[in-house]
Amino acid sequence: MRVLVCVKRVPATAGKISLTADEQAIDTKFLGFTVSPHEECAVEEAVRIVESKGGTSTVLTLGSEDAIDQLREAMAIGVDSAILLETDGSEWSPIDTAAAIADTIRAHEAADGPFDLVMLGNEAADTGDYQVGVRVAVALDRPIVTGVKGLEVGDEAVVARREAAGGGWEVYEVPRPAVVTVREGLNLPRYPSVPGRLRARKKEIERIVPTRADATTSRIRLRVPAEKVSSVEILGEGPEAAPRVVDVFRRLGLIA
Repeated sequence: MRVLVCVKRVPATAGKISLTADEQAIDTKFLGFTVSPHEECAVEEAVRIVESKGGTSTVLTLGSEDAIDQLREAMAIGVDSAILLETDGSEWSPIDTAAAIADTIRAHEAADGPFDLVMLGNEAADTGDYQVGVRVAVALDRPIVTGVKGLEVGDEAVVARREAAGGGWEVYEVPRPAVVTVREGLNLPRYPSVPGRLRARKKEIERIVPTRADATTSRIRLRVPAEKVSSVEILGEGPEAAPRVVDVFRRLGLIA
Protein backbone atom coordinates (compact mmCIF):
# COMPACT_ATOMS: atom_id res chain seq x y z
CA MET A 1 0.00 0.00 0.00
CA ARG A 2 1.39 3.37 -1.06
CA VAL A 3 -0.41 6.54 0.01
CA LEU A 4 0.38 10.12 -1.04
CA VAL A 5 -1.01 13.16 0.78
CA CYS A 6 -0.84 16.65 -0.74
CA VAL A 7 -0.93 19.62 1.65
CA LYS A 8 -0.56 23.39 1.37
CA ARG A 9 1.15 25.85 3.71
CA VAL A 10 -1.45 28.47 4.61
CA PRO A 11 -1.66 31.34 7.14
CA ALA A 12 -3.27 30.41 10.44
CA THR A 13 -6.68 32.08 10.45
CA ALA A 14 -7.11 32.66 14.18
CA GLY A 15 -6.10 36.31 13.79
CA LYS A 16 -7.41 39.11 11.60
CA ILE A 17 -6.52 38.72 7.93
CA SER A 18 -5.16 41.77 6.10
CA LEU A 19 -3.75 42.19 2.59
CA THR A 20 -0.53 43.63 1.23
CA ALA A 21 -0.67 47.12 -0.26
CA ASP A 22 -0.99 45.80 -3.82
CA GLU A 23 -3.87 43.44 -2.82
CA GLN A 24 -2.04 40.51 -4.37
CA ALA A 25 -1.32 38.49 -1.23
CA ILE A 26 -2.15 38.06 2.45
CA ASP A 27 0.08 40.10 4.76
CA THR A 28 1.74 37.41 6.86
CA LYS A 29 4.01 39.56 9.07
CA PHE A 30 2.04 38.72 12.20
CA LEU A 31 0.57 35.34 11.24
CA GLY A 32 1.67 31.79 11.93
CA PHE A 33 1.39 29.03 9.34
CA THR A 34 -0.25 25.64 9.25
CA VAL A 35 -2.19 23.36 6.90
CA SER A 36 -5.97 23.35 6.67
CA PRO A 37 -8.10 21.15 8.96
CA HIS A 38 -9.10 19.14 5.87
CA GLU A 39 -5.47 18.33 5.12
CA GLU A 40 -4.72 17.50 8.77
CA CYS A 41 -7.40 14.82 8.48
CA ALA A 42 -5.87 13.56 5.21
CA VAL A 43 -2.46 13.21 6.87
CA GLU A 44 -3.98 11.38 9.84
CA GLU A 45 -5.91 9.04 7.54
CA ALA A 46 -2.77 8.20 5.56
CA VAL A 47 -0.96 7.24 8.77
CA ARG A 48 -3.90 5.11 9.92
CA ILE A 49 -4.15 3.29 6.59
CA VAL A 50 -0.46 2.36 6.63
CA GLU A 51 -0.64 1.37 10.31
CA SER A 52 -3.48 -1.06 9.57
CA LYS A 53 -2.49 -2.36 6.13
CA GLY A 54 1.26 -1.82 5.93
CA GLY A 55 3.10 0.03 3.21
CA THR A 56 4.42 3.57 3.04
CA SER A 57 3.04 7.09 3.20
CA THR A 58 4.40 10.26 1.60
CA VAL A 59 3.49 13.90 2.09
CA LEU A 60 3.96 16.46 -0.72
CA THR A 61 3.66 20.21 -0.89
CA LEU A 62 4.35 22.92 -3.44
CA GLY A 63 5.83 26.04 -1.93
CA SER A 64 8.88 27.83 -0.63
CA GLU A 65 11.63 26.53 1.65
CA ASP A 66 9.47 27.56 4.63
CA ALA A 67 6.93 24.84 3.76
CA ILE A 68 9.39 22.27 5.11
CA ASP A 69 7.92 23.04 8.54
CA GLN A 70 4.56 21.62 7.47
CA LEU A 71 6.21 18.56 5.90
CA ARG A 72 8.07 17.82 9.13
CA GLU A 73 4.85 18.20 11.11
CA ALA A 74 3.31 15.45 8.97
CA MET A 75 6.36 13.22 9.42
CA ALA A 76 6.26 13.83 13.18
CA ILE A 77 2.76 12.35 13.18
CA GLY A 78 3.97 9.24 11.33
CA VAL A 79 4.25 9.90 7.59
CA ASP A 80 7.31 8.10 6.22
CA SER A 81 8.72 10.52 3.64
CA ALA A 82 8.24 13.99 2.18
CA ILE A 83 8.58 15.80 -1.14
CA LEU A 84 8.96 19.57 -1.52
CA LEU A 85 8.12 21.02 -4.94
CA GLU A 86 10.24 24.09 -4.30
CA THR A 87 9.14 27.47 -5.64
CA ASP A 88 9.96 31.10 -4.94
CA GLY A 89 6.91 31.35 -2.69
CA SER A 90 4.63 33.03 -5.22
CA GLU A 91 1.07 31.75 -5.52
CA TRP A 92 0.54 29.13 -8.23
CA SER A 93 -2.81 28.75 -9.92
CA PRO A 94 -4.77 25.50 -9.45
CA ILE A 95 -3.93 24.60 -13.06
CA ASP A 96 -0.17 24.95 -12.55
CA THR A 97 -0.26 23.30 -9.12
CA ALA A 98 -2.17 20.26 -10.35
CA ALA A 99 0.16 19.89 -13.34
CA ALA A 100 3.26 19.96 -11.11
CA ILE A 101 1.76 17.39 -8.71
CA ALA A 102 0.70 15.10 -11.55
CA ASP A 103 4.17 15.27 -13.16
CA THR A 104 5.78 14.37 -9.82
CA ILE A 105 3.40 11.45 -9.28
CA ARG A 106 4.14 10.07 -12.75
CA ALA A 107 7.89 10.27 -12.17
CA HIS A 108 7.72 8.52 -8.80
CA GLU A 109 5.34 5.86 -10.02
CA ALA A 110 7.60 5.10 -12.98
CA ALA A 111 10.38 4.32 -10.50
CA ASP A 112 8.53 2.75 -7.56
CA GLY A 113 5.07 1.68 -8.74
CA PRO A 114 1.69 3.37 -8.40
CA PHE A 115 0.32 5.21 -5.39
CA ASP A 116 -2.77 3.25 -4.41
CA LEU A 117 -4.38 6.36 -2.98
CA VAL A 118 -3.75 10.08 -3.44
CA MET A 119 -5.43 12.32 -0.85
CA LEU A 120 -5.89 16.08 -0.73
CA GLY A 121 -7.93 18.51 1.34
CA ASN A 122 -11.25 19.34 -0.26
CA GLU A 123 -10.27 23.00 -0.69
CA ALA A 124 -7.44 25.34 0.22
CA ALA A 125 -7.92 27.08 3.56
CA ASP A 126 -6.58 30.42 2.31
CA THR A 127 -7.90 30.90 -1.23
CA GLY A 128 -10.75 28.39 -1.21
CA ASP A 129 -9.46 26.69 -4.38
CA TYR A 130 -11.07 23.28 -4.83
CA GLN A 131 -9.87 22.37 -8.33
CA VAL A 132 -6.48 20.79 -7.64
CA GLY A 133 -7.68 17.33 -6.62
CA VAL A 134 -10.04 17.06 -9.58
CA ARG A 135 -7.39 18.26 -12.02
CA VAL A 136 -4.82 15.78 -10.66
CA ALA A 137 -7.28 12.91 -11.05
CA VAL A 138 -8.12 13.93 -14.61
CA ALA A 139 -4.44 14.29 -15.53
CA LEU A 140 -3.72 10.80 -14.16
CA ASP A 141 -6.97 9.32 -15.58
CA ARG A 142 -8.07 8.07 -12.16
CA PRO A 143 -11.42 8.03 -10.37
CA ILE A 144 -12.01 10.71 -7.76
CA VAL A 145 -14.48 11.22 -4.92
CA THR A 146 -14.67 14.72 -3.40
CA GLY A 147 -15.90 15.92 -0.01
CA VAL A 148 -15.14 12.59 1.67
CA LYS A 149 -15.93 12.12 5.38
CA GLY A 150 -15.66 8.33 5.55
CA LEU A 151 -13.06 6.09 3.92
CA GLU A 152 -12.40 2.34 3.71
CA VAL A 153 -9.50 1.00 1.64
CA GLY A 154 -9.87 -2.57 0.37
CA ASP A 155 -7.56 -4.81 -1.62
CA GLU A 156 -8.97 -3.73 -4.96
CA ALA A 157 -11.21 -0.72 -4.30
CA VAL A 158 -11.82 2.32 -2.12
CA VAL A 159 -15.21 2.94 -0.50
CA ALA A 160 -15.77 6.63 0.18
CA ARG A 161 -18.70 8.29 1.94
CA ARG A 162 -19.77 11.90 1.82
CA GLU A 163 -22.71 13.78 3.28
CA ALA A 164 -25.70 14.14 0.99
CA ALA A 165 -27.83 17.23 0.65
CA GLY A 166 -30.76 17.06 3.04
CA GLY A 167 -29.11 14.50 5.32
CA GLY A 168 -27.90 10.96 4.85
CA TRP A 169 -24.84 9.69 3.02
CA GLU A 170 -23.67 9.09 -0.51
CA VAL A 171 -21.45 6.00 -0.84
CA TYR A 172 -19.03 5.48 -3.73
CA GLU A 173 -16.88 2.46 -4.53
CA VAL A 174 -14.01 3.21 -6.92
CA PRO A 175 -11.14 1.00 -8.05
CA ARG A 176 -7.57 1.57 -6.94
CA PRO A 177 -5.52 3.59 -7.69
CA ALA A 178 -7.82 6.48 -6.84
CA VAL A 179 -7.86 10.11 -5.73
CA VAL A 180 -10.00 11.50 -2.89
CA THR A 181 -10.42 14.96 -1.41
CA VAL A 182 -11.40 14.88 2.26
CA ARG A 183 -13.20 17.17 4.68
CA GLU A 184 -12.68 17.95 8.33
CA GLY A 185 -14.48 15.34 10.42
CA LEU A 186 -13.09 12.33 8.58
CA ASN A 187 -11.15 11.54 11.77
CA LEU A 188 -9.62 13.17 14.83
CA PRO A 189 -6.00 14.08 13.98
CA ARG A 190 -3.39 13.25 16.60
CA TYR A 191 -0.81 15.69 17.91
CA PRO A 192 2.85 15.03 17.08
CA SER A 193 4.86 13.69 20.01
CA VAL A 194 8.26 14.97 21.07
CA PRO A 195 10.00 11.74 19.89
CA GLY A 196 8.08 12.05 16.63
CA ARG A 197 9.34 15.61 16.13
CA LEU A 198 12.90 14.52 16.82
CA ARG A 199 12.66 11.69 14.30
CA ALA A 200 11.13 14.02 11.71
CA ARG A 201 14.03 16.48 12.05
CA LYS A 202 16.47 13.74 11.00
CA LYS A 203 14.57 12.61 7.92
CA GLU A 204 15.66 13.73 4.48
CA ILE A 205 13.19 15.68 2.36
CA GLU A 206 13.25 15.20 -1.38
CA ARG A 207 13.39 18.51 -3.23
CA ILE A 208 12.17 19.02 -6.78
CA VAL A 209 12.03 22.27 -8.73
CA PRO A 210 8.87 21.95 -10.84
CA THR A 211 8.52 23.38 -14.31
CA ARG A 212 5.88 26.09 -14.52
CA ALA A 213 4.12 26.51 -17.83
CA ASP A 214 3.27 29.93 -19.15
CA ALA A 215 0.47 31.27 -16.98
CA THR A 216 -2.97 30.81 -18.50
CA THR A 217 -4.67 32.79 -15.75
CA SER A 218 -3.65 35.76 -13.65
CA ARG A 219 -4.78 37.27 -10.37
CA ILE A 220 -6.31 40.72 -10.45
CA ARG A 221 -6.50 41.27 -6.71
CA LEU A 222 -7.64 39.73 -3.44
CA ARG A 223 -10.46 41.10 -1.32
CA VAL A 224 -11.21 40.56 2.35
CA PRO A 225 -14.98 40.12 2.85
CA ALA A 226 -16.66 42.82 4.91
CA GLU A 227 -17.13 41.84 8.52
CA LYS A 228 -20.69 41.08 9.57
CA VAL A 229 -21.80 43.49 12.25
CA SER A 230 -24.22 42.22 14.88
CA SER A 231 -26.01 44.09 17.61
CA VAL A 232 -27.96 43.19 20.74
CA GLU A 233 -31.08 45.00 21.94
CA ILE A 234 -32.01 44.69 25.60
CA LEU A 235 -35.79 44.59 25.86
CA GLY A 236 -35.89 45.15 29.56
CA GLU A 237 -35.75 43.28 32.82
CA GLY A 238 -38.31 41.22 34.68
CA PRO A 239 -42.06 41.36 34.03
CA GLU A 240 -41.80 44.85 32.56
CA ALA A 241 -40.08 43.39 29.49
CA ALA A 242 -42.96 41.05 28.66
CA PRO A 243 -44.92 43.49 26.41
CA ARG A 244 -41.85 44.20 24.32
CA VAL A 245 -41.14 40.47 23.95
CA VAL A 246 -44.69 39.99 22.69
CA ASP A 247 -44.15 42.80 20.16
CA VAL A 248 -41.00 41.12 18.86
CA PHE A 249 -42.82 37.78 18.50
CA ARG A 250 -45.58 39.54 16.56
CA ARG A 251 -43.06 41.19 14.20
CA LEU A 252 -41.50 37.80 13.57
CA GLY A 253 -44.89 36.27 12.84
CA LEU A 254 -44.62 33.80 15.68
CA ILE A 255 -47.92 34.90 17.23
CA ALA A 256 -50.99 36.67 15.90
